[in-house]
Amino acid sequence: MSASSRSLNGLPPWGADGRVKRGGRVSARGGHRNREEGRAEMGGSTRSPGVLQRDDASSQSRYQRLSQRMLDLSGDRGVLKDVIQEGSGELVTPDASVLVKYSGYLEHMDKPFDSNCFRKTPRLMKLGEDITLWGMELGLLSMRRGEVARFLFKPTYAYGMLGCPPLIPPNTTVLFEIELLDFLDSAESDKFCVLSAEQQDQFPLQKVLKVAATEREFGNYLFRQNRFYDAKVRYKRALLLLHRRSAPAEEQLLVETAKLLVLLNLSYTYLKLERPTMALRYGEQALVIDQKNTKALFRCGQACLLMTEYQKARDFLVRAQKEQPFNHDINNELKKLSSYYRDYLGKEKEMCHRMFAPGEHGSTVGEN
Repeated sequence: MSASSRSLNGLPPWGADGRVKRGGRVSARGGHRNREEGRAEMGGSTRSPGVLQRDDASSQSRYQRLSQRMLDLSGDRGVLKDVIQEGSGELVTPDASVLVKYSGYLEHMDKPFDSNCFRKTPRLMKLGEDITLWGMELGLLSMRRGEVARFLFKPTYAYGMLGCPPLIPPNTTVLFEIELLDFLDSAESDKFCVLSAEQQDQFPLQKVLKVAATEREFGNYLFRQNRFYDAKVRYKRALLLLHRRSAPAEEQLLVETAKLLVLLNLSYTYLKLERPTMALRYGEQALVIDQKNTKALFRCGQACLLMTEYQKARDFLVRAQKEQPFNHDINNELKKLSSYYRDYLGKEKEMCHRMFAPGEHGSTVGEN
C-alpha cells in the first residue's frame, strides 16, 4: 500500500500534534506567527484578525479541522469524504458485493476500534446485507476500484445516538479509512442466470461475456478462500452461460477465449477437490480450444499422475515442458513423476518376486 494509506494498517490518520495528515504528510494550516504576535502594549492588543482565526482553529477538534475540506456526500454533512488515492473504472453499483480493507477510529484514540486490515484475505461483503453502517454504504457507492478514501460519519450514519457501549460512546462521530480492492455486480449476474436460454439470447454477446466474467471472478474469490466446492459452482454457471451462447463466426473467438479460462479454473478446482478424473476432463476440453495451452497440459499431467496413469502423465508433462522448458512447476512435476514411477516399478518387482518365490518349506505343487 502506498504511503498515503498507511493509516489503514493501524496508524492514526493525524500527526502527533493533532493536525490532520493528508497523503501521508501533516498539513499545517496558516502561516508562521509574526514575531510581533503575542506582544502586548499599553492601551490594547496587537493581535491581528489572522491570529484570531488561528486561535479559533487551534480550539477545534481534529475531526472539525478535517471536516472543513471534505466533500459532503449526504447533503446534510452527515457523511463527509476525503480522497487519499484516486481509483479507476466504474463506481460501485448499488447491489454489488465489495472487497474492502477498512479501519475505524474514534476521535481521541490512536488505535482503530475496528479493522480488517490484519486479515490475510478480506471477506466479500454485499451492499444492503452485510454492511451495517449507513454511512459506509453511501461512502462505498462513491468509490472506484483501487481508491483509498477517508470518511467522517455523524452518529445518524454510524452508531446512532446510543452508540455501541462500551466500545462506541453515545452520539459519536467516527472516522473510517477504506480501500476498495474490488467489487462484483452480483445482482446483475443472479438475475441473468435465472433467465431461459431463449431469453439470454436476446441480449448482446457483451452482456453474456460480462456476466460470465462476473461468475468467474466470484469463483476466483471463493477459490482463494479455499472454498473449492463453492468456487466450482460459480465456474460451472459461467461455463453454462458460454455453452448456451450461439455466436456468429466473427464473435466465436471471444466466446472460446472466455470458455478456456473457465475450463482451466475448473480443472484446477477439481484437482483441489481430489477428483482427478474430472480435472482431466476439463483440462482436455481446454486443449480442444488451445492444444498447446501450457496450463491445460500441466493440469492434465497432474490429474493423470494422481490416477497413476504414468505414461499419459509423462506425455502431457513433456508437451507442457516443450512449451515452457524452464517452468519450475512443470520440471518439478516431471521429477515427481519419475520418483513415483520408480517406486511403482520397485513395488511391482517385489510383488512378482513374492508370487513366484518358493515357499518356506519348499514347493507344494503336485502335493495332495
